[in-house]
Amino acid sequence: MIGPRAVALDSRFVTEALGEMLRGQGGGVRAFTRAVIDSRVAGEGDLFVALPGERSDGHLFAAAAVKAGASGCLLGEIVDGTEKAARFYVDDTLAALQRLGAAWRAALPELVVVGVTGNVGKTTTKLITAQLLGARYRTQANEQNYNNEIGVPLCLLERQTDTERSVIEMGMYTTGEIALLCEWARPRTGIVLNVGPVHLERAGSMETIALAKRELVEALPADGHAILNADDAVVREMAGHTDAAVTFFGSDERADVRGVEVESRGASGFAFTLEVGGQRRRLAVPLPGTHLLSNVLAGIAASLAEGVTLDEVAEAAEQLAAPLRLAVLELPGGITLLDDTYNANPASMRAALDLLAEVPGRHVALLGDMLELGSETEAAHIEVGERAGAEVDVLLTIGELGARIGAVAREAGASDVTHVEAKDEAARALVERLRPGDVLLVKASNALHLETVVRDLRRELENGATADSSKSASGETA
Repeated sequence: MIGPRAVALDSRFVTEALGEMLRGQGGGVRAFTRAVIDSRVAGEGDLFVALPGERSDGHLFAAAAVKAGASGCLLGEIVDGTEKAARFYVDDTLAALQRLGAAWRAALPELVVVGVTGNVGKTTTKLITAQLLGARYRTQANEQNYNNEIGVPLCLLERQTDTERSVIEMGMYTTGEIALLCEWARPRTGIVLNVGPVHLERAGSMETIALAKRELVEALPADGHAILNADDAVVREMAGHTDAAVTFFGSDERADVRGVEVESRGASGFAFTLEVGGQRRRLAVPLPGTHLLSNVLAGIAASLAEGVTLDEVAEAAEQLAAPLRLAVLELPGGITLLDDTYNANPASMRAALDLLAEVPGRHVALLGDMLELGSETEAAHIEVGERAGAEVDVLLTIGELGARIGAVAREAGASDVTHVEAKDEAARALVERLRPGDVLLVKASNALHLETVVRDLRRELENGATADSSKSASGETA
């Protein structure tokens, strides 16, 4: 067998890997650093893969990728402007990308892959785990949420020949998808975080989601490690469906890697006592929100299973700097913004409201629709409305389902609730309502694009347009 440091991701490798799929090529031998599907991020040494899409065709941008420095193109047809690059012609560029990713992973037998799945927290846990593993190993993990039939092959093709550990997240809409990702990535360690009603409209039932997530532990080898959340009953049950050694993490007494005595430090992080193997360590983690305890424990459990020592993992945990979907920003007037506009589902909404409650100040929130929840839609929005009614001082809602959150919050006793119809109205309403020292949470499903509200709000505040500053400057009174 050729050793991992003897292989190279180049034209010869691509030709051999694609085999009978290849119906033509040109351009000579070139070396590649990774594969990309977006010409806007293409650079020197990239292999551009032209994927057909619902809105556009990647072939329209192949020439731009070559102009940006791409040294190769995987194409379904001849494209003018790509002559300077190595070209590989196939009938199905997505299938070719997938085969190429699987072949490159197979060419790196010393690489150990850690797979991460769950309905909430995959990207955060991936980045935390990579940093903890990095205390001992050369580790790679993509910051993007590359977790599907396109993203996982792209991840694999970025792995360098000297990488020792790779952390890859794995998502799904229904059964069979994670099993396929595992065929390509060959994980030795698998983390399952939780099972919830995310994408329920597509999956059809919670049982289907659980079966799909279970495919990760089912794919693990006998010398592998299944890292399971002891606090989630559905995940705990997966222990009986793997040949790998099982490690439970969580706050539950049955957890092998346990976090107790949790202390919130607001936006600056949290502390907890780590219990593992009869030992106790007090750790201070510089990540905002005690809801991240589960993610940190998952990363610790996986790292210990992969041979990182307790001393190494404890030191690394106190230096975590994983970029989070939720950004904590300080705005003019001493306003703290919890920007969680990336997406929303019941679990992540609960976690965001928990963090809001942990940060000192008057609590303000702009909350909107949670989408793709299927039959759980009504119950989920009622739950969020009840929670917001109990914990939020000033609540603004947006969207049809967001209005339901506001109505329930009023029923739960909230006295300051406003529904807005449009994003520009939301930004203006927030500017009028915010006071110095407030803590503001903005959260909804990505389809609502509340990042534009955050952008407009920041612009207004940076221009000195808070309600208090406007009154002070003009001498106006209410």
